[in-house]
Amino acid sequence: MNIQGMAYFLFGLALVVLFGVIIGFYYSKKRRHKVEEAKFTMFDDED
Repeated sequence: MNIQGMAYFLFGLALVVLFGVIIGFYYSKKRRHKVEEAKFTMFDDED
């Protein structure tokens, strides 16, 4: 594998890892309440 092929592979791998980290952060148990809060407050009355 030449240097360009290796760079292309590493860049793609970095994007996949970054996507996994973002998904892992967003759906972590610590943030679950914050993420689900919109679903529960959608129909609350402001009165």
